[in-house]
Order: sequence, then C-alpha cells, then structure tokens
Amino acid sequence: MAESLRVGAVEYLNTRPLIYRLDQIAPQVELVLEVPSRLADQLAAGELDVALIPSVEYFAEPDYRIVSDACIACRGPVWSVKLLSRVPVNRIATLALDEGSRTSAALVQILLHQQGVRPELVPLPLGEDPAAVEADAVLVIGDRAIHTRTDATWAEVWDLGQQWYRWTGLPFVFAMWVARPGVETEPLASWLAQARDLGVAHLEQIARAEAPRLRLTQQQCLSYLRDNLHFYLGQQEREGLERFYHLACQHQFASEPRS
Repeated sequence: MAESLRVGAVEYLNTRPLIYRLDQIAPQVELVLEVPSRLADQLAAGELDVALIPSVEYFAEPDYRIVSDACIACRGPVWSVKLLSRVPVNRIATLALDEGSRTSAALVQILLHQQGVRPELVPLPLGEDPAAVEADAVLVIGDRAIHTRTDATWAEVWDLGQQWYRWTGLPFVFAMWVARPGVETEPLASWLAQARDLGVAHLEQIARAEAPRLRLTQQQCLSYLRDNLHFYLGQQEREGLERFYHLACQHQFASEPRS
C-alpha cells in the first residue's frame, strides 16, 4: 500500500460512526468530507483512492471493488431520506431531486414508477429551501431531510427506507466503501471495520458531540444512529443491494450486466 490514501466520506451525521477515530486508527489516511454525489465524481476522476459512494455509483463501474463490510443501510424507516409531496403521490407531475445523492434520486423514481408515476424532474440545489421550490414534490436527503418540517405544507411524506422495506422486505444500502481500480487496500478494510465497530460502540458520545451542530437534541441524534441506521453489510444487505441493482437496470439507472 502507498504511504497515504485519500479516502472520501459523506459529511452527514450518518457517517460519523463509520469514521470514528479513523485518524487515530489509520494516520496514513487523508480523510475528505463531501456530499455523496461529489465523492463519486472525485473517485471516478482519480482524486480519491477509496470513497463511501452511493450504491448506484458502484453499479456504474464494473472495476470498482467494495473494500469493507461497513456501510450505510437501513432496515425500515431511515428518517434522513424523504419524499415531500404537496399533492397525493399518484398526482405528482414535477419532482425536485436533491443534488446531493444519485442513489436516493434513483430510489425515489423506482418507487414512483412502481406506482405508475413518472414526473418531470427538476434540480433541488444543495443550499435551497425545499419549501421554496416550485414542484409538486421534493426529494431531500441527509441532515437537510432531518431538519425539514413535515407540516401542513405537504400532503404526503414518504420515508424512502420505509417504503422500500414495505415493498421488498429487504434492507436498503445507501452507500459502501469502494476503491477505484489499481488501489492496494488490504490494510484499509481492517481499519474501516475497526472505526465502524468503535463508532457503533460510542453512539451516545457521537450523538452528544453532533447534536449542537445539527440543532437536534442528543436523543434525536442517538435514536437516528441507533434505531434508523444499520452499519454492517451482511447477507440481507447484499440481497437488498442486488435487488436494487436489478431494478436500477430495469428502470435504466444502471447498465447490465455487472460482473
């Protein structure tokens, strides 16, 4: 392995358990924090060696390798990925997509297509208030989704993790640690697993540290990390990932076949 590795991670709360004390565990790692879509672009451009990228981005490159069993997944409601609709879901004609994640953008369209809804798509810029966008519905992710009010402004609110689980009975994997071709990663898998295991063991400490920054209570942060998220890429998660891949191909968000 090279003396240093450029590793990209998502800058949201949901990633904190995966990178907990990583700088102490692996001082050889240079950690870069960004939104998921930009991490994927930087990995593709060779600016990063390994990144926590959206699962749909992993489908796009046959030479990418999953290098750890640490991931961001859910087995039901996820809280941080929401569809907010001003009209009944079956009447959505325009949909604003959060520019932060392409996986959630693909997921919401697959869920809508399954109900016969194929809206016109418009962007939701990263800094824009979802309520200010002129669209029937808005997809929001990450810390912005956690803070978005689900009041009378919205006729329907979908938690996409919950919708996926109700439909498939499988977990949904939002992001995994992926290496670009030619990068030696053997020690890194162990470091990432150590960081994840340590983070999961210190969720209360993470929640206490992050709550003021996010303007949430410590209990809200802890409940999200402990009850909404799953950080292990197990057999069920791999089955959910495979199901999502096939649906992404079917709806032309990914190209077949993937080896």
